Amino acid sequence: MVDVSKWPLFSLMPPQDLACIWKACVFGASANEAIYINRDHEVFVLGLNCSNCLCTGDNQSTIVPKKLDFLSGKKVVSVSYGSGPHVLLATEEGELFAWGHNVYCQLGNGTTNQGLLPVLVSTNLLDFKVTEVACGSHHSMALTEFGQSSYQVFAWGYNNCGQVGSGSTATQPHPRRVSSGLQTKIAVGIVCGQNSSMAVLDNGEVYGWGYNGNGQLGLGNNSNQLTPDRLAGLRVQQLVCGYAHSLALTDEGDLYAWGANAYGQLGTGNKSNHLSPVAIMGEKGRIVEVAACHSAHTSAAKTQSGQVYMWGHCRGQTVTLPHLTHFSCTDDVFACFATPAVMWRLLSAELDDFLTVAQSLKKEFDNPETADLKFRVDGKFIYVHKAVLKIRCEHFRSMFQSHWNEDAKDVIEIQQFSFPVYRSFLEFLYTDDVELPPEDAIGLLDLATSYCENRLKRLCQHIIKRGITADNAFTFLAASVRYGAEDLEDFCFKFCVNHLTRVTQTDAFQQIDGDLLKDFICRAGRCGAFKN
Repeated sequence: MVDVSKWPLFSLMPPQDLACIWKACVFGASANEAIYINRDHEVFVLGLNCSNCLCTGDNQSTIVPKKLDFLSGKKVVSVSYGSGPHVLLATEEGELFAWGHNVYCQLGNGTTNQGLLPVLVSTNLLDFKVTEVACGSHHSMALTEFGQSSYQVFAWGYNNCGQVGSGSTATQPHPRRVSSGLQTKIAVGIVCGQNSSMAVLDNGEVYGWGYNGNGQLGLGNNSNQLTPDRLAGLRVQQLVCGYAHSLALTDEGDLYAWGANAYGQLGTGNKSNHLSPVAIMGEKGRIVEVAACHSAHTSAAKTQSGQVYMWGHCRGQTVTLPHLTHFSCTDDVFACFATPAVMWRLLSAELDDFLTVAQSLKKEFDNPETADLKFRVDGKFIYVHKAVLKIRCEHFRSMFQSHWNEDAKDVIEIQQFSFPVYRSFLEFLYTDDVELPPEDAIGLLDLATSYCENRLKRLCQHIIKRGITADNAFTFLAASVRYGAEDLEDFCFKFCVNHLTRVTQTDAFQQIDGDLLKDFICRAGRCGAFKN
């Protein structure tokens, strides 16, 4: 969670109002506009109101938050801003609203009239549900859902460099499906640079189009692309774009950068542009998150151990190598060091100025002073509270209310699971969170299955997905089959197919039983993994 008061625009709001902020986005040429959502799903705006980007119906600035009544009762799922500025907002129902600067038709309503009031963008989108939005400087994109598994990309607005992907450089007044190169593909993510666009597919492939003068599309050249072109060689889990550079996080936690580098935003230790992806931060351990936005030349990343690094344009300084910060999240990098100090994503926010019920429970976990029960695992004690366990877990409710032998004990011995696994399980009951290495998460997945803890099971699957590598992929695949984790099984299978050569050379693959091997080979064959 992030303290939004680190952004100057929120610093005048009273603490009780700040505490009600649930999601927020700061944008604008000087980070002088903001949109935020409270816990009742009401939407508010404040700031300079450049180009009517606050959608208040007038061109007046406001230092006091104003409510956007037209969004009353609607839940916001995605927000993005252009540097024009213009704003796109998608609701849970799949509706798309736009307002603000519109000289280049970036609002998608077929006109160039400035959006004083919200535009419901519907042309060519009536049969689609918008799930994600992205803005460049003066162009717009939307990721849409059609049916259960068809995700398609639409783009519109300024197109001088082909950033709309239509095959020409004519401005696009309405949303238009980006079909060339993506016709039969399933997109799962979209991002924009200043005058470029990129999409990530369900198999990790990346396609880019638009301005490429600095190599920001990573295609090995600096020629503009009027239609999507595939960036070869990477399987991407997360992709972000700066003003004219790009960062990609692979499914193995490796970080690559390419594009403009005048401010050191690639993190290579120099200021030379790169037309193709170059690996960075390899010595820092597994990366789990990267951050950049098209309004700035700043980059940030977070490692699996929780360390946050920043580089690029940092409060006027050029930082050419990733610099370790004291921050706990990448959002703080943009609040404190980006120019302008915009947000790189719609973020969740919460102040830590008092202990909530959840925080109090977390504090009391494994506290011998207040505990009334001990678990002994591998010779070590874990201190807990019977009442909490009964409230949080059906297994313990049965144990302490159905006259099990354990109900009369002060110390309960656990032999089926290891100490790290069982401690993480008990801590989860106090915190709703799990922090375990991916390899230990397999044991916790076993426990979650045994205790019928479905949410914990999903968290274990998430940890395993983030920690998967070629070396452990088949071990994870086998575990997902063993514990009936179908979503994880599908994810691990796709990873194994995408890295087939390396996976088949690992010890885990050599040790698999015949039935699993036969099933994997047959399934991989049906996916075309063994094409001539």
